[in-house]
Amino acid sequence: MSTNDIPSGTQTPIDGNSLLEKDKVDQGPNDNIDDQLPNIPAKGLKDYWSISIFCLLVAFGGFVFGFDTGTISGFVNMTDFLERFGQVHEDGTYYLSNVRVGLLVSIFNIGCAVGGIFLCKVGDMYGRRVGLMFSMLIYVVGIIVQISSSHKWYQICIGRAITGLAVGTVSVLSPLFIGETAPKSLRGTLVCCYQLCITFGIFLGYCVTFGTKKLSGTRQWRVPLGLCFLWAIFLVLGMLCMPESPRYLVEKHKIEDAKKSIARSNKLSVEDPAVYTEIQLIQAGIDREALAGSASWTELITGKPAIFRRVVMGIMLQSLQQLTGDNYFFYYGTTIFQAVGMKDSFETSIVLGVINFASTFVGIWAIERFGRRLCLLTGSAGMFVCFIIYSVIGSVHLYKDGEYNNNNTYVSSGDAMIFITCLYIFFFACTWAGGVYTIISESYPLRIRAKAMAIATAANWLWGFLISFFTPFITGAIHFYYGFVFTGCLLFSFFYVYFFVNETKGLSLEEVDELYAENIKPWKSSNWVPPTPEQMATTTGYAAESKAQVEQV
Repeated sequence: MSTNDIPSGTQTPIDGNSLLEKDKVDQGPNDNIDDQLPNIPAKGLKDYWSISIFCLLVAFGGFVFGFDTGTISGFVNMTDFLERFGQVHEDGTYYLSNVRVGLLVSIFNIGCAVGGIFLCKVGDMYGRRVGLMFSMLIYVVGIIVQISSSHKWYQICIGRAITGLAVGTVSVLSPLFIGETAPKSLRGTLVCCYQLCITFGIFLGYCVTFGTKKLSGTRQWRVPLGLCFLWAIFLVLGMLCMPESPRYLVEKHKIEDAKKSIARSNKLSVEDPAVYTEIQLIQAGIDREALAGSASWTELITGKPAIFRRVVMGIMLQSLQQLTGDNYFFYYGTTIFQAVGMKDSFETSIVLGVINFASTFVGIWAIERFGRRLCLLTGSAGMFVCFIIYSVIGSVHLYKDGEYNNNNTYVSSGDAMIFITCLYIFFFACTWAGGVYTIISESYPLRIRAKAMAIATAANWLWGFLISFFTPFITGAIHFYYGFVFTGCLLFSFFYVYFFVNETKGLSLEEVDELYAENIKPWKSSNWVPPTPEQMATTTGYAAESKAQVEQV
């Protein structure tokens, strides 16, 4: 790219770097900024169909996670699985102890936490596409370890831990990749597609285990595991077609490749002036980040603007997403509905999967229509009411004569609890499920985005491990009183979102930095007006103070 083609008043890349210097240009009061910096024109969804398809391919990584969630709840109730990996009662029946069930379900989350923190670095080093393909290689290894097991339950645990490493990496890179590539007018919708793929995976997992539970021998659980190879192949093929993140390319000084990526994503010519403007804005954001601090781990605490505050917010939101109690139902759905008197709990799980999947479409529409904050607040309030009703019925009016016996329950109370569960899943799926991933994907500067998202996502996996491991013990001790724990967490989540979560709807990733730099109160952030494109492209913004300090040195 020749510097002669760069208009005065903009940043000038020099030797692969960019100096945040603004040429002094006389501007009359009637100068039109949009004429100086042509922007990518706003388009409708139909004009973005190609990038939408690309982002859906990235979002398919969520399907891999969802399919695991949907199948493991069925595995622990399959006859062949129990005979091979369980223990024997005195009456000759097979069962899985609470410890084994807890480990089989939760060890996956530990692998996810480790993979999300450490293996996501591949995405920073070699690109988001390569990072996702690398994760699928690890995923295949984990599936092979599981599917080759015959009688050793701990081999299943080892395999699930390995697949967790891959899924943890995907859980960081997929929303990050979509957030960096999608047009800002559709970013929330397309990031929510990651959650849509999770719900579709859960639903399909329920359906597959329902279909295979009647098969003989190891086909009950090996067929669902074998399907995972197809998911890995599909995701790798999708990444071969996906353009690389333009922000990653600009950071690596691959300007021409970044121009091609932006042009392809927005259906523009590579030589379109609006493409160059977008390059300027991205480069300006990278330069401000460089002046504000290095990309070390300590930057998560000391970085500007308000990096530590944003990291804490990410950790809290991801933790609270688990503490809403969603995986209490998804991981142990078949077991829970056996407790309320359902003869075939697999069928009920499919119903929950359908509601979860369908409700996510509501979330995809609502996240851009009403914004991030309102969606989360509505979800917290709705789930709070549902869990109160669910917990009261389950703990007071489910068991006859107060005896905790699955064969001694009121059918009407069980039906009411299933209805409330369905309503709860509706509120979760259309608010917190995708809303958290959307906020996390657009809240961090490029230099620390992968690290911050990895820490936040690791908190999600850690709480997922604790909930999935200890749930069998807790429900065995206090039964449905357990629901009051999640009720309290939901009440807390409402106030946390109101006082600490900013609205980022409609903002570019660079404008989000300015939002935090101006220290806007979260409850006022919906009305914040970002700087003009010229100001974003030609000023140091929040990094001005850091720049002055560097120049003095």
